[in-house]
Amino acid sequence: MTLLTLTNIHKQYAAAAVLSAVDLAVEDGEIVCLLGPSGCGKTTLLRIVAGLEQADQGDLRIDGEDLTLIPVHRRRFGLMFQEFALFPHMTVADNIAFGLRMAGADRATITRRVDEMLALVDLDGYGDRSVFALSGGERQRVALARSLAPNPRLLMLDEPLGSLDRTLREELMTELRRILKRVGVTALYVTHDQQESFAVADRVVVMNAGRIEQIGAPQQVYARPATSFVARFLGLTNLIEGEIHAGELSTVQTKLGMFHLAQPSSRGTHTLLIRPEIELANLGQDASGGSIRGTLTAVSFRGSDYHVDVAVEDSGSNVHVLDFILPTRHRGQLRLPDVGERIQLGIDAEQLVLL
Repeated sequence: MTLLTLTNIHKQYAAAAVLSAVDLAVEDGEIVCLLGPSGCGKTTLLRIVAGLEQADQGDLRIDGEDLTLIPVHRRRFGLMFQEFALFPHMTVADNIAFGLRMAGADRATITRRVDEMLALVDLDGYGDRSVFALSGGERQRVALARSLAPNPRLLMLDEPLGSLDRTLREELMTELRRILKRVGVTALYVTHDQQESFAVADRVVVMNAGRIEQIGAPQQVYARPATSFVARFLGLTNLIEGEIHAGELSTVQTKLGMFHLAQPSSRGTHTLLIRPEIELANLGQDASGGSIRGTLTAVSFRGSDYHVDVAVEDSGSNVHVLDFILPTRHRGQLRLPDVGERIQLGIDAEQLVLL
């Protein structure tokens, strides 16, 4: 069942359009991530839903009811920000209880709910502690517990892990999704971090310059980016122009050679994405989609794989540098050439995506 519906949302500051024709439906119990670079409009959209900003145009509905007619304090929305925003003069328990007290809950209800929230975020026994005695990760768990304590029907999170270091963020990504799904709360989550959005979200909404570029499950967005912007934002930079001719609808002719698609497509000019993941068996070989031949210009060891740059000369003598990922696990006599050597990489048809 659809909980939140946004239709044709527009927002402008002075002469600059911040949001343009944004349409989005969020299902009950779903975690939706608004993903995009700084300034793309994702936080403005969140603030409009929260009632902290007003849209210039468009329709917002919660359970079919006009959201703009509901006062902010009666919407039963929870907010969690990058800054912990905990009350320094209060204990952990008092911080978590704050929203319940403001809602007029009785003492027994507050005590029970605080204990439930402490258990939920794995902070049993922390109730009497000062917030100054907590680590950054523990403070963010308290902030999440405080947001969930009043049982909001929509939880909005704005870069909630942005102030944490990479190791702690990696740890809390999975934990945050587990907690949100366990509670069953509907969540609208803002981040600029692709890995964070993929780890947390049921669906990802990629935004650019105030517009939605693509909506889909994390696996779908990563495997099949809809536009060149989405591909580049996800770090997929192997983009070249190609032509499909009538009668050869499974073949793309590019300046780097001919490639064969897994499925036929429409004739005309396209942007071809060559996904970077290469099987070791394809090193030095042709594959179902074709092959890339060039000079190995850089190798970066990343633990489970190598990131390599290959300089390829096109039919017009222009040089294109393509990025690929090869596993470090060697098999048989295969070896990775040295920098400066020629290299051939077989491209599987499934690695080719038309945008």
